[in-house]
Amino acid sequence: MLPIIQHPAAAKEFVNDPNRSRWHDQALWFVRSKRDKQAASLPEWEYLRETASGIKTHTIANLSHYLQEFERNATARGAIVHWARDAEHHNEIVLRILQDHKTHRIVKSKSMLTEECGLNHYLEDNGIDVVDTDLGERIVQLRGETPSHIVLPAIHIKKEEVGDTFHTHLGTDEGASDPKYLAEAARGHLRDKFLAGEIGITGVNFAIAETGGLVVCTNEGNADLGTSLPRVHIACMGIEKLLPRQRDLGVFTRLLARSATGQPITSYTSHFNGPRDENSELHIVLVDNGRSRLRESETFRAAMHCIRCGACMNTCPVYRRSGGHSYRATVPGPIGSVLSPTRDQNSYKSLPYACSLCGSCSDVCPVKIPLHHQLLAWRGELVGKKLLPVSKRLAMRFASYLFRFPALFRMVGKVGRFTLRVLPRWATHHRLNTWTIARELPEAPKETFRDWHRRHRDH
Repeated sequence: MLPIIQHPAAAKEFVNDPNRSRWHDQALWFVRSKRDKQAASLPEWEYLRETASGIKTHTIANLSHYLQEFERNATARGAIVHWARDAEHHNEIVLRILQDHKTHRIVKSKSMLTEECGLNHYLEDNGIDVVDTDLGERIVQLRGETPSHIVLPAIHIKKEEVGDTFHTHLGTDEGASDPKYLAEAARGHLRDKFLAGEIGITGVNFAIAETGGLVVCTNEGNADLGTSLPRVHIACMGIEKLLPRQRDLGVFTRLLARSATGQPITSYTSHFNGPRDENSELHIVLVDNGRSRLRESETFRAAMHCIRCGACMNTCPVYRRSGGHSYRATVPGPIGSVLSPTRDQNSYKSLPYACSLCGSCSDVCPVKIPLHHQLLAWRGELVGKKLLPVSKRLAMRFASYLFRFPALFRMVGKVGRFTLRVLPRWATHHRLNTWTIARELPEAPKETFRDWHRRHRDH
């Protein structure tokens, strides 16, 4: 049983640090603005989104067919395909491959799937030295943290804090915060790790059923180096990463980088079609871990379209101000608030409420997942299963009763307007009324809209 996540409580520390919260908000809005410029630069942007959504809908509907086709073609190219039913099974498969090769050191590129499966801790518990080679991932690994964003894993950390971390672990100058100096230090540190790595592990951005090939996108080239030096490459992918045909790939690579970081294309888009030579091995681990269960849900199936670009996080007002760690989930933000309850409704029941229902996430999603509609649907599911606190259920029941009886609504409104005018401030703003801690109550109007409309409707 997972611990129950209460997003408001988990977000409290981040929100109560206004400097960090404001800086985080502005940094992500800068990325969102770059995305908007890139989207506006392509007249066919909406056509691409529609096409991508259609491809994903078709692929998920015929998933078993394309998975078999992919396995057949990948195997024909010399790759070894493994099937993992859940996170534990995935970790066991990876460990078995490492043990078969008597490996003690691996280099790993950024992979949210391995984060989802808890691979790092599992391997470290079994005596394997794991080095994350993406710079942001390496920073959070050295700090003993988890990524707070799926594309920008260290977006919550300021450069001064990175300097302190590097001083402690890499021996850089104390107080150094120059990004160029810190990046050079990280490059030297990681170069030694690359040379010592015995096996390279990567995630997978896209897999092509028609060819049996894989595509990995990075901005640092770390996946290329991490798979070029070692003799063995292990690629871990969720089964939803599949595309039917090679020609489908261009649609998604045009959408991915523009939506993620506002770049026209990712710096390195690497294609792997079987092992690189007869002395090398390519292992592909296909992971279900609840995806088949999600596919069976008519309401939430579209969440499997996600290409993990992070655009919904960059635009979400709740995510930008509360930080990714407040979700206590591998994938935070709007898409994480849809995916996490499918894993455990009771533990993640507060996440669908970490949303203003503004719809901005749905507007920017490159594959047109109706995220805010799905979050609203989750609220209905949670209420139906009585997973909301009693206080909220009673409040909603009272509101429902109130809205059904216009006369009662008018009477309560009249009492409320009178009360707001005569009550002293201490009666409404106190520690028991947490809603008013950072808010002011509205000024009571002298006239209701109903009265105003009655006076003007004949004019």
